Amino acid sequence: MGKYQLIYFNVRGRGEATRYLFKDNGIDYDEVNCRENWAKEWKSQMAFGQTPCLKDNDLSLVQSNAILRYLGRKHGLYGSNEEEAAYIDMITEGIEDLRVKYVTMIYKNYENGKEPYVADLPKQLLPFEKLVTKHGDDKSGFSVGNKRSFVDYALFDLLDINVVLAPNCLDDFPALSAFYKAILNRPGIAAYRETEAFKERTINGNGKQ
Repeated sequence: MGKYQLIYFNVRGRGEATRYLFKDNGIDYDEVNCRENWAKEWKSQMAFGQTPCLKDNDLSLVQSNAILRYLGRKHGLYGSNEEEAAYIDMITEGIEDLRVKYVTMIYKNYENGKEPYVADLPKQLLPFEKLVTKHGDDKSGFSVGNKRSFVDYALFDLLDINVVLAPNCLDDFPALSAFYKAILNRPGIAAYRETEAFKERTINGNGKQ
């Protein structure tokens, strides 16, 4: 069995949740920066012409949420039963909805879109606050159930990029604040975020955040 290989650009972007999953669970992997010769060498290798891409021996998997789900199934990070798995899937799709709004603002309308995006953020975060309160263990950093799941890393990354954008955005959300701090303080996550590799990566490809 070879190590996983994560092929992506040297940004946090849609690859960061996978990196967090690897680091928090002590899973060994190599990372390949595909920025150089992307169009000529790499793009045609990707099923949808985009990254991140996870390679696991002969498996070549793109789409960031598909990657997280695959790793979740393989490493016991998909809840303890079918009901928890269903909530994990639901939260994953909610994260995707907000991430799309964030990415659209960042890349297409940052100057005029940032203020209304931040103003609307409390309404967008409220459903996650309710879900973590009802179905998770915020103080342990579990968004669903009483153990780690892949969606924890997607939610943590979503909160993290929004905290950078709007530093006080979690002030009125005690469950999300506790969840965010719990994952931030995990040894594997904390050590990773102190590395030069993490510090040197921009959140987005255009440098806006």
